[in-house]
Amino acid sequence: MRWVSALLIGLWIGYAGAQADYPSRPVRIIVPSPPAGGTDIVARVLAQHLSQALRQQFFVENKPGAGNMIGIEAAARAAPDGYTLLMTASTLALNSVLYEKVPYDPVRDFAPITLAATAPNILVVNPQLPIKTLPDLIAAAKAKPGALSYGTPGIGTSPHLCMELLKSMAGIDLTHVPYRGTAAAVTDVISGQIQVAFATALTAKPLVDAGRLRALAVSGPRRVGALPDVPPVAEAGVPGYEAMQWYGLLAPAGTPAAIIERVHAEALVALRSREMKERLAADGAEPLGTTPAEFGAYLRRELEKWRRVRDAAHIDRQ
Repeated sequence: MRWVSALLIGLWIGYAGAQADYPSRPVRIIVPSPPAGGTDIVARVLAQHLSQALRQQFFVENKPGAGNMIGIEAAARAAPDGYTLLMTASTLALNSVLYEKVPYDPVRDFAPITLAATAPNILVVNPQLPIKTLPDLIAAAKAKPGALSYGTPGIGTSPHLCMELLKSMAGIDLTHVPYRGTAAAVTDVISGQIQVAFATALTAKPLVDAGRLRALAVSGPRRVGALPDVPPVAEAGVPGYEAMQWYGLLAPAGTPAAIIERVHAEALVALRSREMKERLAADGAEPLGTTPAEFGAYLRRELEKWRRVRDAAHIDRQ
């Protein structure tokens, strides 16, 4: 039995030593969406900081496809050794709410590191409409249920669920028109084919500034620097409303706590940097930086919240 004990002690010392030396080789951060989006921006600023702080290369690997599920699954199935991390948007939770067959469990298969950033959507209308405020929109929708139509990048996307939550909380009915992307939906709001849409600040701001769209409200809990005169939905007429796009950093479940803590500590430094704030400001996003436990609790609340919205909107799981 002594040799067994010695072997176990040796393995434990080696394992602990490996964690202390982390990282001893390059670390990949999987981004399950194409380059240049909000998720990719956050991941690349983090990778640059972590590479300098931990003196080892952290690199971004974009693995888009299947509503982000290809990249998320790849991260879930990776070895839990700290050499694969995941930077993902809120689709991590939304996919599990909206699809029957999802190849990962957002809670069971991941170890949260930090909720990195959040960004609201902007509620916009055609400026030719006699709708200048959110109460105007609500009144028009109640006067003629289903007559107003809104566009989204598709069923289950963040803009779609933002509107479904608004419909549920405000007691209104608008007709959903899905598009292949936000840009196409916004183009049809401008042309008058549809009347309303939720869009990112990055998409909406130039068009609002040019007078081609009218911004009524932001989906988050407070105003954003990109559009400081636009009130939150909760302030403009629907108390308690909040729907945010978010970006989070995670590792495969089972990744040693010491590694999670080390990455978390350096991620917070990066998220508080001037560069991160400036890179995210154009998208109306705000860097955060929570504890792993706080991010885990937030993720569970998001799952429950959007399940309720799905059921209230009678959205069938795909």
